[in-house]
Amino acid sequence: MKQGQISVQSENIFPIIKKFLYTDQEIFLRELVSNAVDATKKIQTLSRIGEYSEELGELKVVVSIDENEKTITISDSGVGMTEDEIEKYITQLAFSGATEFVEKWKDKEPEQMIGHFGLGFYSAFMVAKNVTIISKSFQKDTEAAEWNCDGTTSYTIQKGNRDHRGTDIVLHLTDEDSETYLSKWKIRELLRKYCRFLPIPVEFDGEVINNTQPIWTKKPAELNDEDYKKFFEELYPMQEAPLFHIHINTDYPFNLTGVLFFPKINHAIDNRKDRVQLYSNQVFVTEDVKDVLPEFLVLLQGVVDSPDIPLNVSRSALQSDSNVKKITAHISKKVSDKLQELFNANREDFESKWEYLDLIVKYGMLSDDKFAERTKDFCMVKTTENKLHTIQEWIDICKVNQTDKNGETVVLYTTDSQAQHMSIKSVTDAGYQVIQLNGPLDVHFAGFAESKFEKVKFKGVDSAPVNQLIEKDETIESALSKEDQETVENAVKTLVNEVAFDVKIESLPPQQEFISIHKNEWERRMEEYAKMGQGMPFGDMGLKKHTLIINSNHPLASKILTQTDDLRTDTVQYCIDLALLEKNMLNGAALERFISKAKNLIQ
Repeated sequence: MKQGQISVQSENIFPIIKKFLYTDQEIFLRELVSNAVDATKKIQTLSRIGEYSEELGELKVVVSIDENEKTITISDSGVGMTEDEIEKYITQLAFSGATEFVEKWKDKEPEQMIGHFGLGFYSAFMVAKNVTIISKSFQKDTEAAEWNCDGTTSYTIQKGNRDHRGTDIVLHLTDEDSETYLSKWKIRELLRKYCRFLPIPVEFDGEVINNTQPIWTKKPAELNDEDYKKFFEELYPMQEAPLFHIHINTDYPFNLTGVLFFPKINHAIDNRKDRVQLYSNQVFVTEDVKDVLPEFLVLLQGVVDSPDIPLNVSRSALQSDSNVKKITAHISKKVSDKLQELFNANREDFESKWEYLDLIVKYGMLSDDKFAERTKDFCMVKTTENKLHTIQEWIDICKVNQTDKNGETVVLYTTDSQAQHMSIKSVTDAGYQVIQLNGPLDVHFAGFAESKFEKVKFKGVDSAPVNQLIEKDETIESALSKEDQETVENAVKTLVNEVAFDVKIESLPPQQEFISIHKNEWERRMEEYAKMGQGMPFGDMGLKKHTLIINSNHPLASKILTQTDDLRTDTVQYCIDLALLEKNMLNGAALERFISKAKNLIQ
């Protein structure tokens, strides 16, 4: 038996490994099974190129547990290792300047530290107090070797008891981890999570737990719709079928495969899991793909696999580099190309899917200029009559009757067709048309559309009196003298909280409301930006004010001038309450007062 020291100049690297990796302890099984798969693939390659001529036998990785001995064993029949190779690959950790190790990496993220130094095998010590390697090389006339380490830098290596090619890794569990990882249910769960698509069969408790040829490893021409349906159900059992899929199969200038599914997404941005999974050569990496997929596509489901994405050895973090950026751009283009294809092939079918595509497409347009250019011609808007048009189609429709004195086409929109029903009716009665912008990103989308389409302006249907929404070169004279206007204005101001309302008297058509309440377009947008955490504290700037507009040409304006003070106050208050009620702003004592007044009117 031979004794030795692991080649690290730090006194004891293992407590540091355990400390840094503890938060992701379960990845030990992924690392060891992946190493076994790699060893098995190597013997396949050697056989294929003629470097190994003996029978390969059954190639698989077997995971087993022994509750009595408190061990987990990962066995393969891969290339194996000689005693010298064990010392080279296991005991000589690839540290450059290891004396500076702790100081250099103490402020780094745990994943960075592990990834930098290549400590995949040593993740075994997160759960094991002792690790044994028993291995026999594929090379002729070599003996099996057994390596033992108890979690210090000391190890022993001696002749091993194995008569066939391959390696056994035996983990002698710590007492605190034994109960968790000696459970068949737990081991099966981890294997299903991390190893379900590895390219070599992985067997546990007499059952092969993985699909060695998932559909993303095949060519699209070899597959049909039923294959994609079954794969989706395999990934996300019991979930509603997706709208469609995109198969990615690229080998230049980088290697990228995968299948993305468009789920049915409504107006809620869903951050739950069961989204896109990232693999590297069929080894599960993470469900946190925000560094690989464009942000707006993390709402999709499916799989992306690429050996060209730089990973640390624990395969749990990504490093942003030029390859990742190219892959991200490629995925974005594949998605926009697929959407364009669907739009061109069958617009009616595309429109039937739009309510689920709306959020993703608009999110993408707002966050990626190139995606926006590729999708703006089929991005759709919905009218209050539930008809769909592309943005340009709708602008062309609005140009006929909704062009203001500056030559700008005004697109009128509602954010809530029920709450703004009366405003919509007033607008449509005036001959104008309205679209619905009621999604979580639509206030941003309005600003985006204004920047992308020439001479277009978006306005909320209740942001101003009807005749001021689309400004024309026309002036309406007031039916009241200046003095009478001041009297009416003051009668209103005495009953209004001027901190909350900016009171103005305007000369409007007599058929419009006597008193109406509005939030101008700019203030509305600033408030929405602030709600989403993307703006200044606008409340400090007084932007929460609404504008209360008095129509000096309404018959009531002349009528209250002839009333006694008490009756005038009563009339004006009732009209203010009606305006507040329309905006859903009447509550508390004011609402009680209004209801009492209404009851008296019908008695």
